[in-house]
Amino acid sequence: MTFRYLTVFVADVTRTLAFWDAAFGLRAAFVHESGQYAELATGETKLAFSAHALAREIVAGDYAQAAPDRPPLGFEIGLKVDDTRAAYARALAAGGIAHREPAQMPWGQTIAYVRDPDGTLVVLVEGE
Repeated sequence: MTFRYLTVFVADVTRTLAFWDAAFGLRAAFVHESGQYAELATGETKLAFSAHALAREIVAGDYAQAAPDRPPLGFEIGLKVDDTRAAYARALAAGGIAHREPAQMPWGQTIAYVRDPDGTLVVLVEGE
């Protein structure tokens, strides 16, 4: 078994792709002609986005939806960066929502948390 992809359910796939490109420099590798599903070029394991309508159809029901005005869902998307402070500033300039400013951790990494416009929690990690 291999970990193939993580799909985040979002309100607007096109808007989400634009944010992730502007905030983190991650470009779309695949966009379905419907505009309801897309994958980012993230290497072997894909980060994908699905519109809520399609997601509800595939899941065959409702689910807890991320939203910027609610606490984040119980997971994070981790991105390794060279400069946490610069990456954090870029994400905020692109429309990200501040969650935790860059901070040095006792184990040596510098981390920061932002939320994308849909409320998904993203951790920016500098160091091993």
